Amino acid sequence: MASQVSSSVVQIGEWIVHPALDSISRGTETQKLEPRAMRLLMCLADSAGHVVSIDRLLTEVWAGVVVGSASVYEAVSQLRKILGDVDPNPTYIVTVPRKGYRLIASVQRATTPAAQNPQAQAAHKEAPSLPVWVVAGAFVVLASVAAYFLIDKVRLSKHETTVTGIAVSNKSIAVLPFTDMSEKKDQEYFADGMAEEIINLLVKIPGLKVISRTSSFQFKGKTEVLRSIGTQLGVAYVLEGSVRKAGDRLRVTAQLIDSRNSTHLWSQTYDRDLSDILKMQDEIAMALVRALKIEVSPLQGLEARPALRNTEAYALYLHGLHDTDRNDLQGFELARSEFQRALDLDPTFAEAAGVLAATYAWGASVGYIPPGVGFTQARDAAEHAIKLDPNNPIAYSVLGDIHNTFDWDWPAADQDLKRTLALAPNNPVALQIASRHSLAMGRWDDALNLATASLALDPLDVGGYYWLSTVQLRRGRLPEAEAAIRSALEMVPTFPFGPYALGVVLLARSQPQAALTTFSKEPLEAARIIGSAMAYFALKRKAESDASLAQMLKSYAYIPFGIATIYAFRGESDEAFKWLDRAYEQKDQFLYRIKFAPEFDKLHGDPRYKAFLTKMNLPEMTQANN
Repeated sequence: MASQVSSSVVQIGEWIVHPALDSISRGTETQKLEPRAMRLLMCLADSAGHVVSIDRLLTEVWAGVVVGSASVYEAVSQLRKILGDVDPNPTYIVTVPRKGYRLIASVQRATTPAAQNPQAQAAHKEAPSLPVWVVAGAFVVLASVAAYFLIDKVRLSKHETTVTGIAVSNKSIAVLPFTDMSEKKDQEYFADGMAEEIINLLVKIPGLKVISRTSSFQFKGKTEVLRSIGTQLGVAYVLEGSVRKAGDRLRVTAQLIDSRNSTHLWSQTYDRDLSDILKMQDEIAMALVRALKIEVSPLQGLEARPALRNTEAYALYLHGLHDTDRNDLQGFELARSEFQRALDLDPTFAEAAGVLAATYAWGASVGYIPPGVGFTQARDAAEHAIKLDPNNPIAYSVLGDIHNTFDWDWPAADQDLKRTLALAPNNPVALQIASRHSLAMGRWDDALNLATASLALDPLDVGGYYWLSTVQLRRGRLPEAEAAIRSALEMVPTFPFGPYALGVVLLARSQPQAALTTFSKEPLEAARIIGSAMAYFALKRKAESDASLAQMLKSYAYIPFGIATIYAFRGESDEAFKWLDRAYEQKDQFLYRIKFAPEFDKLHGDPRYKAFLTKMNLPEMTQANN
């Protein structure tokens, strides 16, 4: 009998179990299991409450290995120790003499965060950043629209996440970073841009699953076997390529490989003038569509594009995309300048206008420019991009996110995000932005479907796991919320706002001491202080909670939403609403979270809460929203 949950995140007793990561966690404690120990645990979990015979364990856990019952006994004994089972009253695994073993702990099955939801594929039809606290005068936003469309904000550490166990569609592909084969090895930006442009073309194809740049570029410079890459990304096919650029001549080689058996399905070498690069990209995309046997119409985004109007402008555009990867102030300044220069050289360059809009939104979100100024410039650039190209999905997504997080113009956000998804139905960025809007509006099931669909297309996105945790927390699915945020922290243990998010989940699970320990690991000081104030209060250590609040008031009074968070959690409504009003006056971009942040739940019964939602033109909480 094959394991039914071997790739699913489950809760067994007090432990959150991550089979794909061979780890289990409880509160702040994490234990790594040997792969065989994990298979043993999941085999028992498959038949929880029932006896699993030694013969079955030998067949499923020790397949292909000649061992006896003594090996099973030793493995079960070691697993019991790790789980904290104590004889004579075990709470996890009991021995049934002469028969086998039975798992007696409760098992709650949770969908793997990157797994496909049955409704997720259609979720975009119904659709109408990860923000963190301001630190040292700057907003740090992990899930701003710019972060998702332009840059890999968070790189994976040595940890890996897989999507094994998910049925892999034949209509699925990952485009890996192209290799720079130029003589001086100085065309990396061009090679990366070539791969990204092909991704942007392929995501327009209905029915084709295309892994996003954020996940596929994790393999840049690595020597992973293709089978492993396909397994980690959940795709059947991988596109590899190389670029050799000499002056205005370009040679591009591309090959499509079946990751499951390393079979070459298609390959081609193109020698062209640089001015024909758009036509070349179109030809590669169409060749891939034919190789994958997908039927498309000319109206689905693969119509032939004209030759470049200005090759220098296009080079600046690719330089700008590359510079956003720096994820710092200098990268922002370089990218903004390069995109603007590209537009100056070619005023019809709609793609440059779209990414310029996203860059300004990113800069406003992270504090490189004042939010009011940055979002205004982002709006102007996005509207200009739409005038140049009414089908520019990046521009619509920027406008939708600005309406959602800064303008609080919910109908406009709904309209622009629907347009984004109509233009890019398989784009994980568009899906996640729409998920944020749905959660803000109280459409929690829609938010879940969109978040799950986004993560299936971007399975190595740390921010995607954070957002899925946020959605599950609001839905009251605490084991799933904890599993998702732990998946993010498994990839990057110190990513900003990650420990804070886990701490909030632990508070919701009535584990304030574990939450306090977790908050202490938060890299952002303001979030660390806010978390500590809440955890101390939950522990009935009010003096220490007061001290944390005082520190927040002294050092971070310019973060009204954060201070309101502490007062709301402590049930001090008058002060909470005072600081919420201040956040409203300052156009605090995090106020769109007011309906779904659980830290504010104690305010829901206060008439002022309903009045505040009305002031923000947000619909009231209803049972239907729940």
